[in-house]
Amino acid sequence: MMDSSPSADMFKRVVRQSKFRHVFGQAVKNDQCYDDIRVSRVTWDSAFCAVNPKFVAIIVEASGGGAFMVLPLHKSGRIDKAYPTVCGHTGPVLDIDWCPHNDQVIASGSEDCTVMVWQIPENGLVTSMSEPVVVLEGHSKRVGIVTWHPTARNVLLSAGCDNVVIIWNVGTGEAMITLEDMHPDIIFSVCWNRNGSLICTACKDKKVRVIDPRKEEIIAEKDKAHEGARPMRAIFLSDGKVFTTGFSRMSERQLGLWDPDNMEEPVSVHEMDTSNGVLLPFYDPDTNVVYLCGKGDSSIRYFEITDEAPFVHYLNTFTTKEPQRGMGYMPKRGLDVNKCEIARFYKLHERKCEPIIMTVPRKSDLFQDDLYPDTAGPEAPLEAEDWFEGKNGDPILISLKHAYVPGKNRDLKVVKKNILDNKMSKNTENTAPAVKTATSTPSIKNEAKLEEVLKEMKSLRELVSSQEKRIAKLEEQLSKMDI
Repeated sequence: MMDSSPSADMFKRVVRQSKFRHVFGQAVKNDQCYDDIRVSRVTWDSAFCAVNPKFVAIIVEASGGGAFMVLPLHKSGRIDKAYPTVCGHTGPVLDIDWCPHNDQVIASGSEDCTVMVWQIPENGLVTSMSEPVVVLEGHSKRVGIVTWHPTARNVLLSAGCDNVVIIWNVGTGEAMITLEDMHPDIIFSVCWNRNGSLICTACKDKKVRVIDPRKEEIIAEKDKAHEGARPMRAIFLSDGKVFTTGFSRMSERQLGLWDPDNMEEPVSVHEMDTSNGVLLPFYDPDTNVVYLCGKGDSSIRYFEITDEAPFVHYLNTFTTKEPQRGMGYMPKRGLDVNKCEIARFYKLHERKCEPIIMTVPRKSDLFQDDLYPDTAGPEAPLEAEDWFEGKNGDPILISLKHAYVPGKNRDLKVVKKNILDNKMSKNTENTAPAVKTATSTPSIKNEAKLEEVLKEMKSLRELVSSQEKRIAKLEEQLSKMDI
C-alpha cells in the first residue's frame, strides 16, 4: 500500500506554484572537493562537518584522542596527510559548531566530557592546535551536542549523555544554566528558536519538549511525537513551529510539524520511506525550505513549508551514487548570489568532502531579491550578560545584494578579549564586554593605552582586509587567464 517514493500520495496535490520547484543540485568538479580526509568513524548521529563563509571543519579519525580539521574554503584538492588539525581533546570529537558571530571561533564537544572553544587564525592553521581558548567542564559523560546561541554573543549550549543541558557564558568560562531533571534519557537533538529565547529538544523517551531555559521550565511537550524507537530530531522554524524527523512504529521514516501552543495533534505528519538512516534536517529561515539528509543515504530531499495544507510540500530529491557520512550546511551569507545559489552542502564521504550546490534556475543576471530576503548577519544584537539577565534580541539582518563581504566591523575584540580575560580572572561581574586587565581596577593610563592598542589593531585589520580583497581580485584575474 505504501508508495516507497517520498512523493507518495500525500504530496500529490495539484501542482502548486513555487519558485523552488525547479531547484537543482549539482556536485562540484573533482578538483573542488577536499580529498584524502579520513572522516571520523565514530557512531554518533551528528553532522561531523560545520562550515561558514571562511572555513570548512570536519571531524576526522585521530589516534589517541579526538581531532577535527579546519580548511580554508579555497584549499580544495588533495589534503596532505600531515595537514595540521585541532587536536586538544583526549577522546573522539562528536560535534562541532562555528560561532555565528565570529567566523574564527568554533566549539567542539567530545567523549572526554569536555567542551572546548577554539580561535582559528585568520588564514587557517599552520601548525596543529592543541590549546583551546577555554575548556568548559561540567558534564559527567560524553558531550554529543554543541550549539551556539543565535543572537547573544558568547553563549553556548551543550548537551551530554548525562542527559543534562548546560548553557555557558564562554566569556567567563562559566556554566550559567544547568537543566538536569528534564530529560530521563539520551538527548538526540537541541535547537534554539530564531531569537534564542527557547530551545526544543528530542529525547530517547520519544518526547519532544519546548523549554524556556532561563526560567528552567518545560512550556510544551509531546509524548511519542514519533512512535519508533530510533533517534528523532526536532528543529524550530522561524514562525515558532517545530519540525521533527523520526520513525513510525513500523520503522518508516516520518516528518512532523507541530505547533507548541497545541502539541496534542500534529499540524501534519508525513510517512517517507523505510530506511534506517537518521534524517538530519537543515533549515533555511529566509525561504522556509527544509533539506533532509539521511546519514548513510545518498540523497538530499527538500520541502517547502507554508501556511496552506498539507503545510509541508515535497519539492524534489537530489541523488548521488555515494552514501553520505555527514553533512555541512553553509550559512546564507556564504553563498554565491550571482549564481542564484540558495543552499550549499558539504557532503562527507569516507575519504573526502564534496560540496553540493543548490541553484534556482533564472535567466536574468540581476540580483534576485525574492530568493534572497535580508538574512541574519554576523553582528550579535546582545551580549551574553544581557541574555542571561532576560533580554531577547532578533537577528540583525543584512542584505546580500552586493554579495556578503566579511566586513571591518567583525573585530574579534569582544569574543577575544572576553574569552582570553577569563584566563586572568574568572570574574563573573563583567556585565559588559569591558576589558578586564590583570588588576581588577584598570587605571586611567591603562585605559588610554588600551584605546591606543585597539585603534592600531583596528587600522591593521582594515589594511589586511583591503589587501585580502586585492589578492582575491588578482586571483580571480589569474584564474581567468588559465582558461
